[in-house]
Amino acid sequence: MRQPTPSLVGAFAAAMAFCGTYAYGQIQAMPPYDAAAAGDASAYLGNTGQDQFAPQGGGGSSAGGRTMTGYVAQSAAYDGVMQAYSPDELGLQQGTTAGSLSETTSWNHANYADATPYAPPATAGPMQTQQAYVASGSAYSSSPYWSWQLMPDGIIYKSYLAGVREPRLGSQWFYQRGHGWLWDSTLGGRVGLLRYGTNDAAWPEGWQLDVEGAAFPRLDMENGRDLVSVDFRFGSPLTFRKGPWEGKIGYYHICSHIGDEYLATHQGATRTNYVRDAIVLGLALRPHPDLRIYGEAGYAVWTDGGAEPWEFQFGAEYSPAEPSGILGAPFLAVNGHLREEIDFSGCFTAQAGLQWRGDTGNLLRLGAHYFNGLSEQYQFLDTFEDQIGVGLWYDY
Repeated sequence: MRQPTPSLVGAFAAAMAFCGTYAYGQIQAMPPYDAAAAGDASAYLGNTGQDQFAPQGGGGSSAGGRTMTGYVAQSAAYDGVMQAYSPDELGLQQGTTAGSLSETTSWNHANYADATPYAPPATAGPMQTQQAYVASGSAYSSSPYWSWQLMPDGIIYKSYLAGVREPRLGSQWFYQRGHGWLWDSTLGGRVGLLRYGTNDAAWPEGWQLDVEGAAFPRLDMENGRDLVSVDFRFGSPLTFRKGPWEGKIGYYHICSHIGDEYLATHQGATRTNYVRDAIVLGLALRPHPDLRIYGEAGYAVWTDGGAEPWEFQFGAEYSPAEPSGILGAPFLAVNGHLREEIDFSGCFTAQAGLQWRGDTGNLLRLGAHYFNGLSEQYQFLDTFEDQIGVGLWYDY
């Protein structure tokens, strides 16, 4: 047989060297061969036997075929375009030809659509990074990426659970010493208008502008459920949260009105034109996701009807942060409210019972209610009240 000329041999060697260099460059761009990863890939693809993953048409060993199958997972975007390691990298038996390797790759290409893609474990990158606030073995987390959001889901600075003048839906049925049974309700809500922060509905971080409003009627259950009085509140707080810290600064207006039925049944009763337009500053800390400690100061820039500028609120809450099951979880909340108009006296409120929290942070509570101090119905701001009863509350 005629032997190849030296020039043809040289050309062939140069071409092979070029192809080898290119293949090696592709291999370098891929993760190093890992036998454990290859085994995981074969198992993931449903390895039921050696022959299933053996190269078709002869050539390489069955073990080499399984190794190749493991690295099928390294395809680009799983579009069926296979990238292969060199025979040495694949661990094929000595003597495996380029043809058998090509046939193995062709078999993988033809059957790839039938296989469930296997994604090798990715290294942590910026898109996988999650920032979490962790305390005492419990955590809630949100994406670290902030963006502008119109009408966002969720509230950053949540209402004080035991604050009786916070916007929510709720009712308390209680016995007031010296009078009898009364029914106080809160008919209101609070929503976000604009946020620059994370898009986590349950525990968002960032800055958020809210709008809030509520009515606080009182009915006399001893006298045909007559309307005794009703206070109205409207406000717009700018809130912030980062990790365990929460803050708010905002404006609110509150005014008080006496019920016509109460005036008709109580000779000599008169209406007090109680009004406050106030700026408030609040700060809260969560040393644990389930525990919140807070304080708030308010200064009224406009007052009438006996209102004075300064007021202070403070309190603590235990309320599990994670979504609850059908059985719920316990909660406990206390709140103190001091007002300049009554010489910085005020009231103390405590509530305890069961809560049910949804995936977006909304909260339903059922429990006992206790109030002691000067009335939060501002038509009777200097009247002492001692209440004990039950309540049902829904917070946004």
